[in-house]
Amino acid sequence: MALPKLATAKYELTLPSTGEKVEYRPFLVKEEKVLMLAQQSKEQSDILRAVEQIIDACTFEKLDVKKLPMFDLEYMFLQLRSKSVGAKVEIKLLCPDDNETRVPVEIDLEQVKCHKEVGHDNNIKLTDSIGIIMDYPRVTSITAITDNDTETAFNVIKDCVRQIYDAESVHDKNDMNDAELNEFLESMNHDQFAKIQEFFDTMPKVKHSVKVKNPKTGVESEVVLEGLSSFF
Repeated sequence: MALPKLATAKYELTLPSTGEKVEYRPFLVKEEKVLMLAQQSKEQSDILRAVEQIIDACTFEKLDVKKLPMFDLEYMFLQLRSKSVGAKVEIKLLCPDDNETRVPVEIDLEQVKCHKEVGHDNNIKLTDSIGIIMDYPRVTSITAITDNDTETAFNVIKDCVRQIYDAESVHDKNDMNDAELNEFLESMNHDQFAKIQEFFDTMPKVKHSVKVKNPKTGVESEVVLEGLSSFF
């Protein structure tokens, strides 16, 4: 006789990048084991792969997870964690006034949002007639964007290029070879390249502000948590 099957609740969230409604379920023990094994390795790449795998399973494999922006994955995982284990997490935050005292703070994950800066645009005008349309970094490249390595950061920018256009034509990324794309990016002047960097600096981010009071000094400060690792 077959064992009974346990019912699983279903929820819905909105992808920050597109506004698309996505149905999901809480992660189960089998997915929690995947995450725990990745955390034990302490390798960011292992943890990100586990997050990808869990989101893929919990959204019924209806999303192309590898093509989602990293901030979508971060937001989705926090929502999954909230519904799976509980919305409240306690973390120890460093007090910025003395940079040595840590204070336990409870965070409600359901209050954590993906913030978009006013004026941010992925259509970047380089001249009156030439522009570039960018995609957001995916999980495959997000570790490199925080690397203090000029060549690696340059490769991340290349990876995020979707289209380059002028007054007469639009060139898709798939129609460019690596040498052509390198030549185009390296031909920018300082101000033009700064516009590309601004795109990354102002792109949507999962973040949350909390107040912490240093018990040693009595000073209350605001701490901004940003990115998935900040909440665990």
